[in-house]
Amino acid sequence: MQHDPEQLFDLQQAAPEGAPLLHHLEGFIDAGGAGRLLAEHLLQDYEYETIATFDADRLIDYRSRRPLMTYENGQWTGYDAPELGLYLIRDANDQPFLLLNGPEPDHEWELFAAAVAVLAGYLKAGPAVGFLGIPAGVPHTRPLGVIAHGTRDGLVAGTQRLPDRIQLPGSAAALLELRLGEAGKDALGFAVQVPHYLAQTAYPAAALTLLGSVTEFTGLDLPAVDLRVASERTDEAIQRQVSESTEIAELVRALEQQYDAAAEQEGLLADGEQMPTADELAAQFERFLADQQDRSDPPPEF
Repeated sequence: MQHDPEQLFDLQQAAPEGAPLLHHLEGFIDAGGAGRLLAEHLLQDYEYETIATFDADRLIDYRSRRPLMTYENGQWTGYDAPELGLYLIRDANDQPFLLLNGPEPDHEWELFAAAVAVLAGYLKAGPAVGFLGIPAGVPHTRPLGVIAHGTRDGLVAGTQRLPDRIQLPGSAAALLELRLGEAGKDALGFAVQVPHYLAQTAYPAAALTLLGSVTEFTGLDLPAVDLRVASERTDEAIQRQVSESTEIAELVRALEQQYDAAAEQEGLLADGEQMPTADELAAQFERFLADQQDRSDPPPEF
């Protein structure tokens, strides 16, 4: 097997120097589909050109994520091959940026990170910016927080940071950020905090929050009319479901009280305040959503 990172991709054309390199790889945690929705928005609402493609046959385990095939009238007629590519997009002011998007590699993370670094070097790309959603004990009725991390101090000033040393399951995107930082390149990531009871459904509001962080850092102009419409529709559907259950309304109010107390006391709960755990809240809300799906009328589409 080849261990040359340049054997892992096919570079098809150049790109303007200094373009930020956004990236979202599907397969790791992404509460509310926040990162996926943002990546889809960028590829659907803006014209793009393919700059490079990666060897999916080499990187993806098809047995764990089987591609769809089409069968018609006694024969196979189509195959949806997975695509992991690097795309050139321009914002509303014709400013260029790059987007690395597709399934997260199952194999050869180190070689993949090296390949992306080589590509970024060839293209003289700007900082690498990752984005995704993480579940958190926050209510949907309050502003969503964003946790940021970067390869050097001051790169993402003015944002929330996790203060403690923790160990988490790794991802190809996290390894990419680590290796770029070790090579002296600017790389960072944004993680929007999605209400844990909405983590398994598409939540456009979280994608909008991520978009705000990305545009604030990069200076890109990326209007998101469709995302805003979807967010408003989803918020209305959530509110209808909450209003139909006194139990769920009380749970949301409890999260609101916790959120407000933490904000007032700089992250500390009020003395003696007893709160349900995140798992308890999530389990009750999931039971409520399951009950809604058992009704004769279809549940609203988030």
